[in-house]
Amino acid sequence: SRYQVFLNYRGEELRSSFLSHLIDAFERHGIDFFVDEYELRGKELKNLFVRIQQSRIALAIFSTRYAESSWCMDELVNMKKLADKEKLQVIPIFYKVEAQDVREQTGVFGEHFWTLARASSGDQIKKWKEALECISDKMGLPLKDNSSEADFVKEIVEKIQRVIAAIGIEEEDNHFRKKRRKVAHANVKFR
Repeated sequence: SRYQVFLNYRGEELRSSFLSHLIDAFERHGIDFFVDEYELRGKELKNLFVRIQQSRIALAIFSTRYAESSWCMDELVNMKKLADKEKLQVIPIFYKVEAQDVREQTGVFGEHFWTLARASSGDQIKKWKEALECISDKMGLPLKDNSSEADFVKEIVEKIQRVIAAIGIEEEDNHFRKKRRKVAHANVKFR
């Protein structure tokens, strides 16, 4: 696939700060990524779901204002569906929020979530809650209020490089197994 990493984040809060440093680090380390600001204007928003499907890894960057955005939440639901089918590896990033607040929709994160939920349907809220609970339950990376963002960006890059390497090894193993099966199947035909 074209993109290795899809970035899911609340733009108003992170675009010109943390995200700009993360993008710079990805570019310096040759990590292919997709960020919505690079998408051509005038395209349908649903095109972003295609970009998620084209990716192997997704970073769900949870921040205090993340849950204000129905679009962030809908992307997260899409990411969860692909993760459930083992087509996408989702890594939660807890940017100055607690994993428990994301999982249980509490604290400032929860306040924003429930404000959004009041203007949404029951089925939509249920899907959002399931996605938040599922993704925040995965092993992620937390940044605390008084931590170094530079060190945090380095840590994220290192983890992504490890995951990319592991995916590459897994794909090679799968390719080798398929080849072995084809050879074994061909040998059975000729007996």
